[in-house]
Amino acid sequence: MPGKRGTARPVRGIAALGCWALLLVVLLPVLILQSLDARFGAALAVQCVVVVHTGAALARVLTDVRARVIGFGFWLFAYVWLGLAPLAMLATDAYPRGFMVDAQSAFVTTLVVESGLLAYSAGSAVASWRSSRSSTVLEPLLARRLSPARVLLLCGLALLLAVVLIPGQGGLSAFFLSRQAANEAAAAAEPAGTADRAMAAWALSVPAFWALVALVHVPRFTAGDRTLRGLRWLLLPLLIALNATVNNPISQPRFWAGTVLLALVFSASWLRGPRAFRLGAAAVAAVVLVVFPYSDYFRYDKREPVKVVSLAEQFTSNGDYDAFQQIETGVDYVRTHGFTPTAALGPPLFFVPRAAWPGKPDDAGILLARHAGYTFQNLSAPLWIETYMWAGFPSVIAVFGLIGAVGRRIDDLRHRLRRRRGTLAALLVPAFGFYQLVLLRGSLMAIVGPLALLVCIPILITRKAGRRALPPSASAPAPRAQRDALSLSTGGART
Repeated sequence: MPGKRGTARPVRGIAALGCWALLLVVLLPVLILQSLDARFGAALAVQCVVVVHTGAALARVLTDVRARVIGFGFWLFAYVWLGLAPLAMLATDAYPRGFMVDAQSAFVTTLVVESGLLAYSAGSAVASWRSSRSSTVLEPLLARRLSPARVLLLCGLALLLAVVLIPGQGGLSAFFLSRQAANEAAAAAEPAGTADRAMAAWALSVPAFWALVALVHVPRFTAGDRTLRGLRWLLLPLLIALNATVNNPISQPRFWAGTVLLALVFSASWLRGPRAFRLGAAAVAAVVLVVFPYSDYFRYDKREPVKVVSLAEQFTSNGDYDAFQQIETGVDYVRTHGFTPTAALGPPLFFVPRAAWPGKPDDAGILLARHAGYTFQNLSAPLWIETYMWAGFPSVIAVFGLIGAVGRRIDDLRHRLRRRRGTLAALLVPAFGFYQLVLLRGSLMAIVGPLALLVCIPILITRKAGRRALPPSASAPAPRAQRDALSLSTGGART
């Protein structure tokens, strides 16, 4: 029909979906359970439902006709940390940390996890049904384009911060020490300044990361292009060296170092298409399952030879997979102390000093560590238990329904803007998508400061795009005259 050219929508590959579902829902769980002496119970039965839910959802993302970065980050975390790992723990009643709960708390924990997953799925489904509608907030925001002048200012600021702050962090050598040695040195030098030192470290890492990403993707203009090109080649090696120093996996947490690397890779134009994204996402999933357990090699001073063990043993003995056990601890905490709705004010008001707010809520990870009697208090508090501690199941359902809807909306808008280079959608969405693993693992009070930097800096170095920078929705093709207008020059910018 006239005016309908190019409206055929791609279809998900059923064979690929079936293969991924077979691997994630059947083969991997069976591989874990067959090496264990499973003890069946109510909690394990619900956990099997969680594994099926997360595995099927991850399979759908890995075979989607759109590149769903936000959805991939969420379901990857849910499948590994709250699907497979708890399956091994509940089957053997073996956990990576010492605090144990009774069968009732374990059962409630699985219900908390599945409630959040169902709410997320429902929110995502509602948003997908409304994907053809424009968004008055998210669409103009994600369509913002990099401003060359602001990018250059950020590059200068990042280098200036490095000159000022690196000496206070112990010099260049401190960034190539193990995290154990760096933390011990920091505690000995400033016992009372741990929080300030951590914020200084993030003030180094995040601007340096965004300066490099923005410099790689900044649009070049016909007028003055030679000057911008010269500055780009001058600054690029400096920023690569700076990021290799302040964002390396030796001294930085693996989740953050991974976010930096994956955001750089997945912001590339050749990975924005659905097919390339599916291949890249499959590779990331394989690395997380196989390589991540051994990636803490640089965490300690005494490095023992790498010992390869089964996934089941990793899940039940490695503290990196303590997310489910921390949720169990939180459920037990609520049974003892009740809900704390005021704790929801802590993350959005993290910047208020305790001197001005004596009743400021404590970090949820620290609360759980104290409740369990641990001496080491730098522990996670997954988003599931933080929201459950606020008001129980209603708060879990409300929060996860909201993030499911917003996440799906962002993925859809990024897909519509995928051919526009230098947009906020091309840069921020991959970074946030992979930083989700940190956000979901928690605790919120510990990561909301770095998260604010991660989101605000790219917004500040972009500017509002013209109306013609927004492509039409895939579900509502533009008239031919509008398509012809969109195919014309976008203001002299080229990338």
